[in-house]
Amino acid sequence: MTSHFNDLRRVGRRALGACAVLLTTAAIQGCDSSLLEVEDPDVINPGDLNTPTAAEALRFGVLSRLVDATTGDENAVLLGGLLADEWRSGDTFEQRNTTDQRAPNESNTFIPPALRSLARVRVEALTAIGATREFDPEGDPHEVGKMFAFSAFAVNLAGETFCNGLPFSQPAATGSDIEFGEPVTIDSAFALAIAQTDSALALSAADDDDAEAVRYFASVLKGRALLNRGRFAEAADAVAGVPTDFEFAVAHTPNSTSNQIWSLNNSAKRYVLADREGTNGLPFRSAGDPRLGSGGSGNAFDSSTPFVQQTKWGRYDPVVIVSGIEARLIEAEVALKAGDAAAALATLNALRAGGGVEGLDPLEDAGSDAARVDQLFSERGFWLFGTGHRLGDLRRLVRYYDRNAESVFPTGAFHKGGNYGDAVNFPVPLDERNNPNFQGCLDRNA
Repeated sequence: MTSHFNDLRRVGRRALGACAVLLTTAAIQGCDSSLLEVEDPDVINPGDLNTPTAAEALRFGVLSRLVDATTGDENAVLLGGLLADEWRSGDTFEQRNTTDQRAPNESNTFIPPALRSLARVRVEALTAIGATREFDPEGDPHEVGKMFAFSAFAVNLAGETFCNGLPFSQPAATGSDIEFGEPVTIDSAFALAIAQTDSALALSAADDDDAEAVRYFASVLKGRALLNRGRFAEAADAVAGVPTDFEFAVAHTPNSTSNQIWSLNNSAKRYVLADREGTNGLPFRSAGDPRLGSGGSGNAFDSSTPFVQQTKWGRYDPVVIVSGIEARLIEAEVALKAGDAAAALATLNALRAGGGVEGLDPLEDAGSDAARVDQLFSERGFWLFGTGHRLGDLRRLVRYYDRNAESVFPTGAFHKGGNYGDAVNFPVPLDERNNPNFQGCLDRNA
């Protein structure tokens, strides 16, 4: 049951239908030039924005921003995978090379768009919530809940991606000024995401398909944020009602955006599918895992890095960013953390048997606590590849599983020369120095 919540194509069809009626009428009435007269004011009348239709347009805008913040552009999803072990740089750009080398600094010009795109989801979702409540108070409550869920997604992903000290600025209550945010810890970011998922759930109690989809989205996201806070038992409770076949995908079309995983890997060859990167990385290529698939030959864009491409997504394929499979993986992790290795393994094997991918053999017990954790996070790595989860997973291994970062992240000799650095997250970019409340990361800890 894949959900996009709103089908943007419906808006296009309505507009095309209106055009068709206009052209037909013009043909009947001959040369009536009044039909071609259009009011084109220099300034939009503010009153035209104070309508239910305008509030709906704002909500559609947030959905578009969510696509941009995930796989519609090179933002936290792709860059996070590059800092982790999903991708290696096949590029000549210093910004991608230092990210891959675990050495991104606040002057890296690829980082500001990643933070900005998440901020746009969050801020524009809050703006849409205000407009919907004011101008469409009789509308479906889950439409407001959806905006809370999208904002929570952005806040949580920001916490997984950036350092402690992340500020959340927003427009001031009146006027066009900015209310500058104070630096907060990533744990506070996760707490905010949980609070927003609670709002989404409270507003999505209706017994209909759209409200149900919002509930499932918010439930999985709540479980993810609770894992990030180390509140494992609560995370399992949060996702218990989500069916395994639930999927929320961000869409790509010739009329909107290409899937940037395809664009930067398959097409431009600037990203290369990684394989056991820096000793600790997963064997994304050599495992021959049917959940991913790989191919390619020759060299990448830099003419020296051997090129490997993923074969899971094409140019316009949607990318699932929240799913019932993730809900089951959360339950497996919670069971393992509670000492029930048998239940964790049973959940993983149930996914392998019924998760929609053929050719996955059952797993056997890994034999030790540490090996079972490795097995679980490997399963997460393959099920959730390329969807913005891997960097958060590696950081969680350091925070809650007593793993040293150099036993989790790529380490040792870097494939372009020199050695890997020690970054486990991204710094808040230099642009944020314009915020008088921000003086840099509080720390760069996982």
